[in-house]
Amino acid sequence: MDWKDKLAVITGASSGIGEATARKLAAQGLRVVLVARRADRLEALAEDIRANGGTACILPADLTKEADRLRVCEEAGAADVLVNNAGLGWYGYGSDMPWKMAWEMLQVNVEAVVQLTIGFLGRMRRRDSGHIINVGSISGSFPSQGIALYGATKSFLDNFTTALYRELTGTRVHVSVVRAGPVRTEFGKVALSKVNGGHVPTEHVGVTADYVAWHIWKLMLRPRRVIYVPGWLRVVPWAELAFGRIIDQIGPLLLKNRKA
Repeated sequence: MDWKDKLAVITGASSGIGEATARKLAAQGLRVVLVARRADRLEALAEDIRANGGTACILPADLTKEADRLRVCEEAGAADVLVNNAGLGWYGYGSDMPWKMAWEMLQVNVEAVVQLTIGFLGRMRRRDSGHIINVGSISGSFPSQGIALYGATKSFLDNFTTALYRELTGTRVHVSVVRAGPVRTEFGKVALSKVNGGHVPTEHVGVTADYVAWHIWKLMLRPRRVIYVPGWLRVVPWAELAFGRIIDQIGPLLLKNRKA
């Protein structure tokens, strides 16, 4: 598909993977709509994209709020591409997680993805074209201590994406999930700033956001149900099956040491 001048909506576009993806798609000739809470960052990014010859507009929205999610669907629902990238993280014992934090994570990581996907997908099916890309995590198929709820939201994303992909077989509408490993963004810093939050073990390792954005662009050129970033992570689900009992024993020790 020729993506030049097509419209792409990217959530969580104010930083990290979302920002990198917006820059990459704009550089490839797409018109990008930037969605996030921080309007000042969105405007700075949009101005930078325009200065480099791209086309960008901003749509500030708090994805924990249904009214804002509906507004995104109404104002940008004719998009050809939707990148569901916005997400919240938290690290620590599940019993220490404040309910407000858990609720916000469910709103952004699950409810917003579902509402936006359904809102955009109907129009894509009527046009018989479009691509929805959900930015997931390898933790969705590898339950890990310290990120119980976060991993569960990504597991939901895997299941949701796979089912929709199968429903759309035979059409020119695609739904994909990116199972990303550690990425060097401010994700860990934000998680630490939350009430009772801890240092994410992988906060200083991993690939760059630009590397993930490049793979998202490749996915648009060659649609598939799932990609792993980096590619070697495709062995991780098998590691869970093979070594799950060992992880049951050492996982609590790793979390205890990290929190200490």
